[in-house]
Amino acid sequence: MSALRAKAAATAQQHLAAELPRRWRHVQAVAAKADRLGGLVGEDAEFLTAAAWLHDIGYAVDIRDTGFHALDGARWLLTVGFSARLAALVAHHSCASYEAAERGLGHVLAAEFSLEMSPVSDTLWFVDMTTGPDGQDMTVGERLAEIRERYGRTDLVTRFWIKGELPLLDAVQRTQERIALHPM
Repeated sequence: MSALRAKAAATAQQHLAAELPRRWRHVQAVAAKADRLGGLVGEDAEFLTAAAWLHDIGYAVDIRDTGFHALDGARWLLTVGFSARLAALVAHHSCASYEAAERGLGHVLAAEFSLEMSPVSDTLWFVDMTTGPDGQDMTVGERLAEIRERYGRTDLVTRFWIKGELPLLDAVQRTQERIALHPM
């Protein structure tokens, strides 16, 4: 395991394992899936896996600030020495710009973190959104249905997914096409 992956895994474990065990199970499974799919992104495999380990770090109580986990986690990652690219991948994972807009933070997210549109970001969205809250494999459709059921019809999270579903499905499709071309 590279130094970056090891640091990301240890950081996630430190902040999520005891405090948020269900979130920790999800993160471990997302990172394992990212590690398996690293070949899709070539030299960027370590960034993909590190981002997978850290994508939900902003849920930790000691890191939470605005209540928007993607932004909170990304900001915190910068303060503890992770790269701007890694922080940006976390900031924008899984259609976070749509959630930011629903929270009135869209301009803040866009100003602070650049949106990377690449095989790395696509694959990060794929591994997150095909992994359930307890680490189980799911289709993206099952995952979106699970989120809507868990949060309810009127919750901010459900509202942002209504707007973000098509971009997510596009990223998932691009990743599935890469998998078909380069079976792991």
